Amino acid sequence: MKHEGRQRQFFGFYLIVFGVLMALSLSGNLVTMYLCYELMTITSMPMVLHSRSHESIMAALKYLFYSMCGAYCGLFGIFVLYEYSDTLTFMEGGVLNPTLSSGQTTLILAAVFVMLIGFGAKAGMFPLHAWLPAAHPVAPAPASAVMSGIIAKAGVLAIIRVVYYIVGADFIRGTWVQYGWMTLALLTIFMGSMLAFREKVFKKRLAYSTVSQVSYVLFGLAVLDPAGMEGALLHVVFHALIKSALFLVAGAIIFKTGETNVDQLEGIGKKMPKLMWCYTFAALALVGIPPFCGFISKWYLAEGALTADIGVFSWLGPIILLVSALLTAGYLITIVTNGFFPKIKKSDKKEEELEDKEKPEALEEKEEEKEETAVEAQEKEVPATDTKKTDAPLGMLIPIGILSALTLILGIFPGQLISFVSEIAASVL
Repeated sequence: MKHEGRQRQFFGFYLIVFGVLMALSLSGNLVTMYLCYELMTITSMPMVLHSRSHESIMAALKYLFYSMCGAYCGLFGIFVLYEYSDTLTFMEGGVLNPTLSSGQTTLILAAVFVMLIGFGAKAGMFPLHAWLPAAHPVAPAPASAVMSGIIAKAGVLAIIRVVYYIVGADFIRGTWVQYGWMTLALLTIFMGSMLAFREKVFKKRLAYSTVSQVSYVLFGLAVLDPAGMEGALLHVVFHALIKSALFLVAGAIIFKTGETNVDQLEGIGKKMPKLMWCYTFAALALVGIPPFCGFISKWYLAEGALTADIGVFSWLGPIILLVSALLTAGYLITIVTNGFFPKIKKSDKKEEELEDKEKPEALEEKEEEKEETAVEAQEKEVPATDTKKTDAPLGMLIPIGILSALTLILGIFPGQLISFVSEIAASVL
């Protein structure tokens, strides 16, 4: 962050956001959670406009407007649910009063659906997803990492609290709300993957990837099946590790090279091999290649969809998850292949052909010139060529390396985490 400037300001808000997220996670009722949810939006906004450029200010305003719009939808639902609930304190199975809610099913279902769309804004679910690709490219890499890996999950947490701890999963099971929720989640998964595949700006590509991947979690929750919920909770953890690593890699590349487009990363693996190996681990995990952790969560998500009684979504869900995984490989793994195995440009080929046709005398003269250039560069302590390895600083590599290693370790030893999320799923389903 030293090169970004205003470190104290950034880390001050960073710590405030951390405290607000802790309060949000530990909230015991819907009102407290909503207050922390709103506070999280206000305190995280300064991290987006950190550079104070025109682009960052517009992106921060977009983030604020989308988040506030979603929050107002959530507030409407709270007003409705308050009338038909015994309490707004979170309880497993829900707190709706059967006597008060009888005859008001349509209104309550409409309120729940509005809340799903509202809190889904923070999670990047269609139609309130556009703030993510606007905010990430202009925010510093640490801010992008925490917004994608952690803050986007605040919307997921709010949805879990509403569906499983206020309304109850049985209340919406088999209703138009469940099928509408699954439709929006699958649409977002496919749309986000396609937009990421077409995007050329590196951090914007990762932002569209977040739009898609967080909706994996929402689909697993919408299935209302224990296996699906286990996969969703596992993906919350795994995606946080993976996407934090990927955004930090993007920040390190921009810091060292200044390149922001994926087309400019040809041969980056030869210049920054350690960093790109970390990127490779995280990319494989996000695609869902065993033995990395992404395979575990996606397996449970597919299993939950196949075993649940959700009609056409039982086979449509796994198909879209598979298509999305292939698109994920297309927009992440291509950076790896081009980085380690750059293509030979046509101009380079023409130069080689011309050199072969040149006379021996001209070749000798060029070799002498190259030797003189190399000697002068050594005297000035400047490299004579840009192919020299210039990996990221150790302070950047260590956290990225730890996150990348965890994607493999948790993929090989997921037992304890699976047991933990299984207990949560069993308590509410």
